[in-house]
Amino acid sequence: MPQPECGAKTPPMMITTIPAAMSKRPFMKFDLAPGATGIMRVMTIQAVVFDIGGVLEITPDLGVTGRWESRLGLGPGELNKRMYDVWRGGSVGTVSEGDVHQAASRILGLDEGQLAEFMADIWREYLGAANTDLIQYARRLRPRYRTGILSNSFVGAREREQAAYGFEDLVDEIIYSHECGMSKPDPRIYALACERLGVEPAQMVFLDDSEPCVQGARRAGIHAVLYQDNSQAVSDIEDLLGR
Repeated sequence: MPQPECGAKTPPMMITTIPAAMSKRPFMKFDLAPGATGIMRVMTIQAVVFDIGGVLEITPDLGVTGRWESRLGLGPGELNKRMYDVWRGGSVGTVSEGDVHQAASRILGLDEGQLAEFMADIWREYLGAANTDLIQYARRLRPRYRTGILSNSFVGAREREQAAYGFEDLVDEIIYSHECGMSKPDPRIYALACERLGVEPAQMVFLDDSEPCVQGARRAGIHAVLYQDNSQAVSDIEDLLGR
């Protein structure tokens, strides 16, 4: 499938009067979200949220789609075109894994053995490999900060990612698009992440490797960082945390 694009509550805290020492401190280099006020810069960050694919997971293109197109005699791009509705349904939870398997068998003409092989290849590419250094960084943020995952996902991802990487043990909350029925950059999914973590948008930092998803988070009033590499991402998050 194509890689998707994009508890206890802590009371909000806002500094309404800026101390003289703080007023002399240069503002951070991050732009405010459109429509946000300067007060966002002095709200206490209480939560840090991570994307999965391309961030907590290293997910290079392994050529799975192209190999299966060649094997099935399909032209370039034909497999995903035929499977578009299935992939889309799986990403927002309108179909089950069983529905995906039945549709793949019917649409692509796969027998039982081919289906098992096809889905194994799809999940191998989807899951990628652990971004170990960034995962360890996320782990060290607790308990000082609440942490979360916000992922455009696919039905079946929670179970497989828990088995492979233990994400449920890594963070306080996981919001999967296939479980909540909406995906980034829909503003509602950012609001849901804030609600689940018990913070205001300006109290959250969000890391994603997709520019549209980062821009969507900023429009929602969240401090969003575009992931390029681990060193840059950690440095930018630490700047926002003021550490």
